[in-house]
Amino acid sequence: MTVRAVPGQFTLVLHSHLPWLANHGRWPVGEEWLYQSWAGSYQPVFEVLRGLADDGYSHCMSLGVTPVLAAQLDDPHCGASMFEWLASWQLRAQEAALARRPHCAALGAREFRAAEHALADFETHWRHGGSAALRSLVDSATIELLGGPLAHSFGPLLDPRLRRFTLTEGLADTALRIGDAPQGIWAPECAYAPGMGEEYAAAGITHFMVDGPALRGETAMGATVSGDVVAFGRDLEISYRVWSPRSGYPGHAAYRDFHTYDHDHGLKPARVTGRGVAGPDKAPYDPDRARSALTNHVEDFVDRVRRRLIEQSARIGRPALVVAAFDTELFGHWWFEGPQWLDAVLRRLPEAGVQVGTLADARAGGFVSGTVDLGPSSWGSGKDWRVWDGPQVADLVAVNSEVVSTALDTVAKRLVHTDGVRDPVSDQIIREALLTVSSDWAFMVSKESAAQYARDRAFTHAHATREICAAADRGRDGQARRLAQGWQRADNLFGALDARRLDPGYTR
Repeated sequence: MTVRAVPGQFTLVLHSHLPWLANHGRWPVGEEWLYQSWAGSYQPVFEVLRGLADDGYSHCMSLGVTPVLAAQLDDPHCGASMFEWLASWQLRAQEAALARRPHCAALGAREFRAAEHALADFETHWRHGGSAALRSLVDSATIELLGGPLAHSFGPLLDPRLRRFTLTEGLADTALRIGDAPQGIWAPECAYAPGMGEEYAAAGITHFMVDGPALRGETAMGATVSGDVVAFGRDLEISYRVWSPRSGYPGHAAYRDFHTYDHDHGLKPARVTGRGVAGPDKAPYDPDRARSALTNHVEDFVDRVRRRLIEQSARIGRPALVVAAFDTELFGHWWFEGPQWLDAVLRRLPEAGVQVGTLADARAGGFVSGTVDLGPSSWGSGKDWRVWDGPQVADLVAVNSEVVSTALDTVAKRLVHTDGVRDPVSDQIIREALLTVSSDWAFMVSKESAAQYARDRAFTHAHATREICAAADRGRDGQARRLAQGWQRADNLFGALDARRLDPGYTR
């Protein structure tokens, strides 16, 4: 039976990001977070995309990968440690399989096979770093790659000088890794302040993501913000069908429970079972039960996208756009069955008469209508800035402002005397300032998720910035260089960062 095509386009957007974690603790917060996300989300999601490419699918989604995550996926230390982590997973699974406890043998055998598969996948596709894995997806047009600022700072609260610098450096970093600079971005936290559209235009950005309320819920079309720069909004009705604390698919009783561990082996043995069921009382995970739920949720989502496109197209009198946007880490890391759901949905939507495309496709296809005076917004709680600028994080806001001001003042003074020669002290000052103002630290504090770790990280990088600046400002150049070298060894990222580009008189 031929399915009638529906008007418009559906676009899936995923945002891949973790803060810089290398050499900053391992467990319970630190590098373990990176390796869990790598094995749970990045490996299986990329495997899904390669499979779609092999079967002739293209323009499947817009995929954002932040430069700070890309740096970790390319980092030799992280790559070697990831391989060790996967081997440890397999050993823990083997121990579980041999344990004489109910359900342990089946759990261990299942996890052993999964770890074995992940090790083989890592050896085949990731041993040369994440950029190699990502570039094949870009070159095959399976995805549109979205970029972003060099470090994940909350743009509206950042000094415009550093905000412009971190954006252009971020795009250059992606071009260095992939071959081309992205024309679309997912700004950290979908945060926007008036005037940022002009900065996007100056950097060569043509489109970016905001949350639905930023466009007053009018997400059926993109809207021009500045010049030719288009803002696309997340359709909350469709997006919340997947990721809602109350009714989203991952909370279904049949899916694997994220929070419950077999602490002897570090494995996850249980299914959600029920919202009010305590961890020790949860039922064992049943893959067959999960597959049945997954089939239903795939069909439900496809049906809802079809209906949403029909309704929105009828409402606006032209083919409409529906954008569903999520953190990549939802798929696999948080929601174990998520990558399987992604694969099935991206195959079923075209079969159901839905045109699937990227944000770039939507812009080129004319899914843009009018201009919008975009106000202050984010995709955080309240859709405003409270998570990153509220009373709970007032100390971080103050530290961020002071550190950025100190860094920019010191670097400006040094650039006057460098005669155009690159200055590693200035470079490291800017690196540490950017690590200080990562939006992740305020988010973790506001959400009371490893808040002490977040504060420690912010204050550590703030201290690094201050002590390098203090030595430089006192004219103790040798000490400043030694401090800069020491901190660079501790945080070995963004080697191409060049503080001279903060100086408008410098040309590449």
